[in-house]
Amino acid sequence: MSADAPPPSPLSSVGFRWLLTYRICTLLSYQIVAVTVGWHIYEITRNPLSLGLIGLAEVIPYFCVAPFSGYLVDHLPRRKLGAAACTLLAINAGVLALVAGNVLLHTHGTWPIYLAVAVGGIGRSFLGPVYNALFARVLRRDQFPTGASMGSVVFQMGLVLGPAVGGLLVGAWGKHFAYATGTLIALMAAGTLLKMPVTEPALPQQRGPIFASIAEGARFVFSNQYMLGAIALDMFSVLLGGAVAMLPAFIKDILHEGPEALGLLRAAPAVGSIVVALWLTRFPLKRHAGHVLLTATACFGLSTATFAMTQQLWASALVLLIYGMCDGVSVVMRSTIMQLVTPDEMRGRVSSINGLFVSSSNELGAFYQGVMARLLGLIPSMIVGGFVTIGVVASTAKLAPRLRRLDIRDLE
Repeated sequence: MSADAPPPSPLSSVGFRWLLTYRICTLLSYQIVAVTVGWHIYEITRNPLSLGLIGLAEVIPYFCVAPFSGYLVDHLPRRKLGAAACTLLAINAGVLALVAGNVLLHTHGTWPIYLAVAVGGIGRSFLGPVYNALFARVLRRDQFPTGASMGSVVFQMGLVLGPAVGGLLVGAWGKHFAYATGTLIALMAAGTLLKMPVTEPALPQQRGPIFASIAEGARFVFSNQYMLGAIALDMFSVLLGGAVAMLPAFIKDILHEGPEALGLLRAAPAVGSIVVALWLTRFPLKRHAGHVLLTATACFGLSTATFAMTQQLWASALVLLIYGMCDGVSVVMRSTIMQLVTPDEMRGRVSSINGLFVSSSNELGAFYQGVMARLLGLIPSMIVGGFVTIGVVASTAKLAPRLRRLDIRDLE
């Protein structure tokens, strides 16, 4: 193949196709459970702060386990570790199904739900590191940018289908049926991973001290301005300017709709992200990538503020579609940067550190947004969060000039 010839499609790799199947199954399971838990909790409490506590219940165990999950992914068989994490998600969803059906505990309190969410947070801490570590084993380096876009398409498809299916299942057959569906799909993810054809790297013969190994991964992330800037930008924008966590309250109290509308609005951002990811699959972003990333994140914050002022379901869905398109640029760019700059032997640790700052920001953001909604009111808190996000973009552009001037071709 000549130097100028484009690389083969990542989908030509059988291992990559299995990896995408694993990814969408885990996302479907997680999202079905997440949308059902939000409806379940708010149905009991009618308090937006209780929605924020869902994020806190998940992020605390996630934050505690994630550094060690990355270390384990770098030192143990990755497929078996991922399958065990999927099994934990299945147990979590199964317990919630029993709670919703009043089979396990005859209680109207929320503590069993929060406890099950915490267990799910432990399992979720392994999913990203396993995916990112196996990604580099099934694709060539010149396939990484297109593969990252395809992975984002599948990721966002899970975010579309999961909430939509979850909302429909809750509305048609009840919460216990939705949770049970999440259990089945998580078990399918575990089976898919175990059957995936991939050659795993040789395991280290000698393992260094675990905390020193984790610190090595952290030093790598904090010494790379491209990665650190992209992570910080995504983390603070989601933490301060996210709109999804408060959707159950917004739908019930502002739009006066039911669980089907919750599924629709939870899916709308992912539809926008899919559109962007598909475009980037066909036309990978290389030149002026940093400027595009910063502009998209600023528009993300503006979309949050605009969404807070909508009063009709169709308008809310349209704004969230644009919100998702902006977020999709960040997802693809961050994934591409991480895959291109990370050494193979550190992928688990670097991915887990990325998860600490990015994935956990969704749950911390949910808690923050719940507190702000309680203090300022639902709509004012979202408007403030959107404009603070724009301020974060301006600060990042000044403090991370290398990210601002990023050209992906410099990393390949």
